[in-house]
Amino acid sequence: MSGQALSAPPVAVAGPRVGVVKFASCDGCQLTLLDLEDELLEIAGRFDIVEFPEASSSRSEGPYDVLFVEGSISTPEQAEQIVELRRQAKLLVTIGACATAGGIQALRNWADHDAFRAAVYPHPEYVASLARATPVADHVAVDAALRGCPIGIEQLRELLTSLILGRRPEIRDEAVCAECKRRGAVCVMVATGTPCLGPVTQGGCGALCPRWGRGCYGCFGPREGANAASLGGTFLAGGRDRPDVGRLFAGFTAWAEPFRTIVSELGGAPGAGGADTGGADTGGAADRSAPSDTKSGGRDGQP
Repeated sequence: MSGQALSAPPVAVAGPRVGVVKFASCDGCQLTLLDLEDELLEIAGRFDIVEFPEASSSRSEGPYDVLFVEGSISTPEQAEQIVELRRQAKLLVTIGACATAGGIQALRNWADHDAFRAAVYPHPEYVASLARATPVADHVAVDAALRGCPIGIEQLRELLTSLILGRRPEIRDEAVCAECKRRGAVCVMVATGTPCLGPVTQGGCGALCPRWGRGCYGCFGPREGANAASLGGTFLAGGRDRPDVGRLFAGFTAWAEPFRTIVSELGGAPGAGGADTGGADTGGAADRSAPSDTKSGGRDGQP
């Protein structure tokens, strides 16, 4: 699909009221909206953007026809705010790894929350934060999700186009490996033995890392039905030790299943010793796939 997709005739009704809000995140997914560049004027003409602090000082508490939400829920205040925002939104769309999977900050979920807070802030008693950073869907119903760190600009174009035309978004359900094949990228696992999460990660990035000779980091999270245990077992069988394999899955979307189970079983997350697994199944899924002799804040982004 190309940037011309947004040139379809506008709907007859007034443009939908759109809001863009953030919780605990880096703002990168909001910036992807601004990175549309050539389409920005047309987007502004077709949507009534009433809340977007990254781009405008104008503010609105709703209601919204469409609300884009960036960031994980990491504070008690955010947990209350997302419930109210859900009430104000007809359609709620989560954008990015933080909102859809908890983000890199969810690595703290395996560690001692109070110890982490004390290590970061000189006066931790002034910082109200939850013991876990969790995705938006753990708190309210989500109507659509754009994954990634940051989100893919082509998928964003497709979603906006579908909103204009009143149809279902046509976003491919495929692994990063499929994108590698279409772009003629050499498989880094086959060619150089580089560990890669491409076989179990949802596509949408255009196979960015493998095209530059690096393994996939799993930014878009596990695709539906991903056999992460088998891939982890393959890495173990190749001679990597357990924490090393766990670290491969302990990235931007580590809190999303089945990545969470792999990290909980094998370790690899910062401070993972004696950690809270969040109820993850620790029945040895990765071990079963490996030989027995393998090596052993508020809407402005409070933390």
